[in-house]
Amino acid sequence: MDSTTEGLSVPVLNRAELSRTGVIFVALLLAAVSMGMRATGAVAREFRAADTQTEDYPTVQALRYMGALIAERTQGRHEIKVFHSRQLGEEKETIEQTRAGAIDLNRTNVALIGNFVPAMNVLAMPFLFRSIEHMQKVLDGPVGSEILNSFEPYGFVGLCFYDSGARSIYNGVRPVRSLADLRGLRIRVQQSELMSQMIRALGAEPVELPYGQVLTGLANHLIDGAENNWPSFVTTDHYKHAGNYTLTEHTMSPEVLVISLKAWQSLSPEDQKIFREAAQRSSRFMREKWRDLEEQSQRKAEEAGVTIVRDIDRKPFEDAMAPIYAKVARDPAAAALIERIRKVE
Repeated sequence: MDSTTEGLSVPVLNRAELSRTGVIFVALLLAAVSMGMRATGAVAREFRAADTQTEDYPTVQALRYMGALIAERTQGRHEIKVFHSRQLGEEKETIEQTRAGAIDLNRTNVALIGNFVPAMNVLAMPFLFRSIEHMQKVLDGPVGSEILNSFEPYGFVGLCFYDSGARSIYNGVRPVRSLADLRGLRIRVQQSELMSQMIRALGAEPVELPYGQVLTGLANHLIDGAENNWPSFVTTDHYKHAGNYTLTEHTMSPEVLVISLKAWQSLSPEDQKIFREAAQRSSRFMREKWRDLEEQSQRKAEEAGVTIVRDIDRKPFEDAMAPIYAKVARDPAAAALIERIRKVE
């Protein structure tokens, strides 16, 4: 016998005892790791993100890019699982679920979340921005930051803005070259009172429909047309049933990425910083993808023979919005925000 073990009683463990010992060791190790993560506020989890767009759409790609950045920065502690193509419901429903904490992150249009967050209705105002460049300057500056910081009282935290181009009117009945051409047309709008007011002011009949029902509505002639940007017009096949696209560019309202307040409060301050920085980087990533898709979509519409009306007199369209602006002006906060946006050079 080796001299180092002489006189010692060495226990011999059978296979069952070894297995139990291994289980106990693993359990103690996991408990220690869990306690350490709780002490640092770094609880690992998977975050559910909702987007109604298709898998290859720029906003969905941006969410996945953000998720990759977060997984890298947190060494895999946090991950984002993206549910695209309305897998978690239409935007109106997913916003409500996000507010309740059932969905963690949500990419949505400002017009819809404006039903909860008042400042968003200002960004959705028709003919507010002079150009895409003007809109980006506003959103990337102090005004944009203040707007994102206004979400918390309503159950959300604003992380960043995504581009959504300019929305224009399209239909399958006739080319729209003047306000007179809009009379009698049934135009789909988002489920937003502001958007309904806008179409009504232009002389058409607004029909509030979820995004996923627009193609069926056009194909079955339940609606005559809709209003949206180039990619949404083409990637959804709306152009196949509405061959007249008029560049009214009446709104340039952006998309916004929010996280539920409940999910946000579950993050440590360090992880909150990581999420916010990753969101901002995903915004820049999305803009590049968006520009490419806009060009491709417009080219595809032209090749398909869509009648594109570019040379319209926008002034009568803008003048028709006077009652809407007069109504909003009764809210001092909204009126002040509109004035600040218009002053941005």
